[in-house]
Amino acid sequence: MSIIAKESIAQLFTDARTHNVWLDKPVTDETLRELYDLVKWGPTSANTTPARIVFVKSPEAKAKLIECMAPGNVDKTRTAPVTAIIAYDLKFYEHLPKLFPNGAEKMVPMFSGDAAKAAGAAHMNSSLQGGYFILAARALGLDCGPMAGFDAQKVNDTFFAGTEWRVNFICNLGYGDQDKLFPRNPRLSFDEAARII
Repeated sequence: MSIIAKESIAQLFTDARTHNVWLDKPVTDETLRELYDLVKWGPTSANTTPARIVFVKSPEAKAKLIECMAPGNVDKTRTAPVTAIIAYDLKFYEHLPKLFPNGAEKMVPMFSGDAAKAAGAAHMNSSLQGGYFILAARALGLDCGPMAGFDAQKVNDTFFAGTEWRVNFICNLGYGDQDKLFPRNPRLSFDEAARII
């Protein structure tokens, strides 16, 4: 692999910001499909790919989601063109015969017989996929506003009743208002957060 252009690195990482204020510019369904088609290629353990995504766009669905949000996240969610519920499927292993045919015979019984192990794997791998989701969105020119301030049980009851899907986190999507960004917060240095041994 070759190193990607510095402009692309900036778009994905160094210049990218978390947005809370959105321009009145729609995100097309085609773009959302393109976004998923990038996310699905990110690696997960044993290709489990447990993430499930619900793109909330309609006024009716947005109203239901807003009822689940913490007060500080209501306005930013209301005004975002799209809000993605990044969830995970507790029974992701049912798809392993398709997704991981060489190991499904061993792994399906392992996960189906241990709900805690399956839940842990689903949460961890959907979190990985959530990171890919943000990078893929940025690669397509979208801005992101990932959030943890919501009533998880209420989200699950409202959007996933009768299923094995559970919310991981929520991410607003659209085209952010650059003029409304907060000053950028610092990050830990290499020496503070990493080591080579």
